Amino acid sequence: MHLWGEALTFGSAFFLLLALGLALGFEFINGFHDTANAVATVIYTKSLKPVYAVVWSGCWNLIGVMTSTGAVAFGILALLPVDLVTHVGSWPGFAMVFAILVSAIVWNLGTWWLGLPASSSHTMIGSIIGVGLAYSAFPGMSNGLHFGEGVNWAKAQEAGMALLISPLVGFGISALLLLLAKAVIRVPALYEAPKEGEKPPLAIRALLVLTCTGVSFAHGSNDGQKGMGLLMLILIGLVPGAFALKAGTDGKTIGELAAQAQLVSTALHEKASDTVFTDDTAEAELGGVLKGKVKKSDKTYAAIAYEAASVSATLDGKATFDGFGTEERRSIRTRLYLADEVIGKLDKGHKLDDLSADQAKAVKGLKKKGEAVTKYIPDWVKVAVALALGLGTMIGWKRIVVTVGEKIGKAHLTYGQGAAAELVAWGTIQAATAWALPVSTTHVLSSGIAGTMMANGSGVQGKTLRNIVVAWVLTLPVCVFLGATIFSGVLYLLFNVFGVK
Repeated sequence: MHLWGEALTFGSAFFLLLALGLALGFEFINGFHDTANAVATVIYTKSLKPVYAVVWSGCWNLIGVMTSTGAVAFGILALLPVDLVTHVGSWPGFAMVFAILVSAIVWNLGTWWLGLPASSSHTMIGSIIGVGLAYSAFPGMSNGLHFGEGVNWAKAQEAGMALLISPLVGFGISALLLLLAKAVIRVPALYEAPKEGEKPPLAIRALLVLTCTGVSFAHGSNDGQKGMGLLMLILIGLVPGAFALKAGTDGKTIGELAAQAQLVSTALHEKASDTVFTDDTAEAELGGVLKGKVKKSDKTYAAIAYEAASVSATLDGKATFDGFGTEERRSIRTRLYLADEVIGKLDKGHKLDDLSADQAKAVKGLKKKGEAVTKYIPDWVKVAVALALGLGTMIGWKRIVVTVGEKIGKAHLTYGQGAAAELVAWGTIQAATAWALPVSTTHVLSSGIAGTMMANGSGVQGKTLRNIVVAWVLTLPVCVFLGATIFSGVLYLLFNVFGVK
């Protein structure tokens, strides 16, 4: 069977289609939760009819997805064990993708059924951590990793802090914004709850449609990237001939990458000393640094120089990637991925300070040019994710809208409260996207609603708030457990029942 110009066995083609279906299914269910929050206020306040609200929100989700850089998507994938990312086309890589998607879908469906605004971001990150933990503990699989070393904990801490702080920002800033609005904007209708059968005044409707638009765009540009990252991981692993390197890359870009790689090889030559590398030992050195098992040394720089020299030699004189076979493309991608990730990790930790200014500039330039051909997302993937989000919202919006509008506060949501919460959610999510951090639209917006209820003196419904907090607290550990269990179970079946080698 041929897909995207590459010959696949029946088993590989079946798994590819299954994995793509699961990834889009995750985004479809994400639409039940996170995208539904974006339309909650305009639907609840009758500013727009549900069908119009969902279509409008879906369009702006699509625009947000299409204009996103993919930085959040690939940042989340950095949580995964490096061995699985670089060998995602292996059976353990298949098990990893399956475990992440199934565990995330199960939890998201369960919390949606209960009408709880749970976080798809927490769900996916928990599932990824579970897979990493199971991988490091699975006998004979983890290449000497100790338990827990299968997770990029520095990246996990970074994502965790963003997910922890953003609801607090939503709560506090939304409350302050509502109080400020009451002091400055003396329009009584803005602070009234929707009346049965009546639409809000035109100016208020315009404000709420604007905030819905902003949250929808921000959600697409941040949350929409999670599914895109997994889709790319699947495509790169199973159809590397088409997706390991960016198709259509022009000769100038390839030439600049080859020249930059040669520059790095030359600049770091003095660090190589007498170290002689092979493909395996260079990968082991750089992979060890990423896992935290190996401390950075001149040997690390020598490994980067080795990978850079290999890339430069392979690309020298080439004006297109079309002449490369599947394995060559996979090899170029792996070399660039390892070098770029190590450079990024060292740079973020201020551990490139022992390089000269020219050397540091060279390696940072390699990272930038390498990511241009490896960290990309085709437009059709963005469109597929946006459509899945929109369809999910159209089907599953009602449960979350009712919770946001009526069950968080003791009084019904007012126009001003909805606008304040959405403005803060919009700004918070956009800021997180600029920093390539994942945040939860659900958490930020529902926290913002709760903050405005407290500021308004309405108070919150203890039962609903307790259920939401319980769902938030349980999401990470439950998804860690689900991800680890499903991954281990699939590997056991593959190796011990089906005899896969």
